[in-house]
Amino acid sequence: MAGDGYIGNLRRLVGRERLMVPSVAASISNAEGRLLLQRKSARQGWSLPAGAIEIGETPEQAIMREVREETGFLVEPQTVLAVFGGADYRHTYPNGDQVEYLVVLYRCRILGEAMDSAIDKETERLDWFAEADMPPLALPYPVAHLFQR
Repeated sequence: MAGDGYIGNLRRLVGRERLMVPSVAASISNAEGRLLLQRKSARQGWSLPAGAIEIGETPEQAIMREVREETGFLVEPQTVLAVFGGADYRHTYPNGDQVEYLVVLYRCRILGEAMDSAIDKETERLDWFAEADMPPLALPYPVAHLFQR
């Protein structure tokens, strides 16, 4: 998670200690009602397209940016489904960086075809899942929220 930008600067000051990170996540379904999930490349398992809100960025801007970076899709955030946080939303990255996310979950609509060239190195694979076939997620989003229409 460390690197350039705001979080990277904080990491240089506090090391691997837990940071509270304002974040966004996207619930995106296809015409068959299957949910888009991203398999993270850093052995983090399956996840919703998600990420941190950058300084000066609105949550809506953040979700559009994160989905584009991680999936190649251009999306429109339609509604806030829920907000999650607390101890259940803690994560330790393989490098030891600790975070606790405060996550705004958006229902998003895809606006066009994916641009494969836009997918960043965080994404190992993308796939669509029916509610009955959901793999375990890196963070414990309630499945009922993810499949809301």
